[in-house]
Amino acid sequence: MKTGVLIYEDNTDLCEALVQLLNTSDNYTCAGAFQNCTNVINDLQTLKPQVILMDIDMPGRNGIEAVQLIRQVDTEVKIIMLTVFDDNKNVIAAICAGASGYLLKKHCFEKLFGAIAESLEGGAPLSANIARMLLEHLAQNSSGTIEKYDLTVREKEILNGLVKGFSYKMIAGSLNISFETVKSHIRNIYEKLHVHNQSEAVAKALKNRVV
Repeated sequence: MKTGVLIYEDNTDLCEALVQLLNTSDNYTCAGAFQNCTNVINDLQTLKPQVILMDIDMPGRNGIEAVQLIRQVDTEVKIIMLTVFDDNKNVIAAICAGASGYLLKKHCFEKLFGAIAESLEGGAPLSANIARMLLEHLAQNSSGTIEKYDLTVREKEILNGLVKGFSYKMIAGSLNISFETVKSHIRNIYEKLHVHNQSEAVAKALKNRVV
């Protein structure tokens, strides 16, 4: 079965091009495409996508607000932000809100499938620049107190794999456990760290020297 992808993009030409690209793929299909995210929760519950491509700047409700709403009802769906600039602080805000990663619009067509596959495998499509900005953001907003988290030895091993940039499959192979076991552990890790995605987990792990 093809992976359903939901698109929110107010540039009509880009939106239509993304729809066509997805629908010509062997692995993905466009579950729906909208120029605003006014009804994002209803869209999510009706169309049930596995991945969402979310423009940051849209009229009315912006992409960051939409991510916050989505994460209140669904922590599993992968959300990839679409942006013009990779040094935009809005990207950081979106990731902190629960986005899985981001994709530059100028690279949409050459890197779209790779970014989707990476997010589905447990990765976070991020550049070194954004990762650095995210760490700086968290450091600036830190209370100065390093929290302790009740992670098991196995959870720390898996979190260390995430810090190294390993996908879920790579972590499973290195620890000789199943892919589903890794996913279960990562859900527990996210809950204990109070985060929504890999980029947040890695940033918090580094900031608090969890691994």
